[in-house]
Amino acid sequence: MRLINSMKSIIKPAGLRLMLILLLICTVFLSSCSNNPEVLNEFASCLAEKGAKMYGASWCGHCQSQKEMFGEAFAKVNYIECTLDEQACISAGIQGYPTWKFADGSSAAGAQSFTALAEKTGCSSP
Repeated sequence: MRLINSMKSIIKPAGLRLMLILLLICTVFLSSCSNNPEVLNEFASCLAEKGAKMYGASWCGHCQSQKEMFGEAFAKVNYIECTLDEQACISAGIQGYPTWKFADGSSAAGAQSFTALAEKTGCSSP
């Protein structure tokens, strides 16, 4: 019984220390992963510089979700609103929303992750 009690006294402080270390690691990790506006602005600017364009429509829910991912930085994305510039979208061969077009002529249909956009353009993913 004494052995169990002495082990409990060792485990509790060690377990508490381990929990505190894990909490600290998680806090640092989560804060570094948060998409702060400056990082998103840089990413959106890079996408525009690399020739990425997003074609969408104001009524499109997936387009709205894509815009929300960027927050205010979406203003820097080269965005073509197909309800306002229908000819540009027809000329680009857009058949669904959202559609991303890239400088190499390729395209990606649907909302894209930051990682996917970074891989297509060479921009650093936020």
